[in-house]
Amino acid sequence: MSANTMESEAIAARGLVREFGAVRAVDGIDLSVRRGEIYGFLGPNGAGKTTVIRMLVTLLAPTAGSITVAGFNAVTQPDQVRLRIGAALQAAALDDKQTGRELLNLQGRLYGLKGREIAARVADLTDLIDIGDAMGRLIGTYSGGMKRRLDLAAALIHQPEILFLDEPTTGLDPISRSRIFEEVAKINSELEMTIFLTTQYLEEADALAHRVGIIDRGRLVAQGTPEELKHSRGSDLIIVHLDAPVTPEVAAALEALSSVDFVDAHDSELTVSTGNGAALVSGVALKLNELGVGVRELTLRTPTLDDVFLQVTGSRLRREESEGDPEDQGQG
Repeated sequence: MSANTMESEAIAARGLVREFGAVRAVDGIDLSVRRGEIYGFLGPNGAGKTTVIRMLVTLLAPTAGSITVAGFNAVTQPDQVRLRIGAALQAAALDDKQTGRELLNLQGRLYGLKGREIAARVADLTDLIDIGDAMGRLIGTYSGGMKRRLDLAAALIHQPEILFLDEPTTGLDPISRSRIFEEVAKINSELEMTIFLTTQYLEEADALAHRVGIIDRGRLVAQGTPEELKHSRGSDLIIVHLDAPVTPEVAAALEALSSVDFVDAHDSELTVSTGNGAALVSGVALKLNELGVGVRELTLRTPTLDDVFLQVTGSRLRREESEGDPEDQGQG
């Protein structure tokens, strides 16, 4: 690897493996995150997302492979890495009996900042995360969205090079979720900070992330810009929901139609990829009618990240479930 490549990488993992007994939660991942980009890391529950992020932030040692974060070896130089990263993980480490300002002051002292430095940083962060007068109130009085934004401020107090955000908006209402993602975009653009983000909300990953990686069963199965990944699914998609599970014969009959690029079948859902959906949609409907297949819904649209996710993992991303990595289940 060239020196220029190493200098441009904020995060680099090579052959990353993590085992919990007989379970291989992460299976040989190669990962590269460029300096200054927002990298969206997506995957089904139990795919290994949380295991990967815990290794990157030095909370978990890999079974095999190498990790470099901010130019330092995460295994042999964890203290150097921790000084240069900020992390807001799924469980916010907030004391309800402190005020927001007290928590940020303590966090600053833990990183070795002096009084004037802390005061300046707290003032900057109060504006950045838009908490305002609430900074002087007890954290126990905060809403869920305010707690998430304060946890984000705590991760930023020492001006890290890289910010790790693990499901930062899980459980929040749409308005609070939108505000969190606005702050993330602002941090990246104004501070030019590298951000490694896991999220269950594909529409936000699509809008925010410069590049996206999808992990499934411990392996990185797709990576690229959102546009590159969506383009890989074709120009148009015809989505068909049937009354019964898709049979191989039905899928094969649709795949044989003119202008069909490929057909994916998952349970009772068919996805037909084509370059001209408007011209093909009636042909798909007629063929299904000819085969005697009951259709509940048929729609035509352009590809989304959710379609890419379905193609490479075999399932839609479900937001209501917990992560479920092996170490969360006591296998670590």
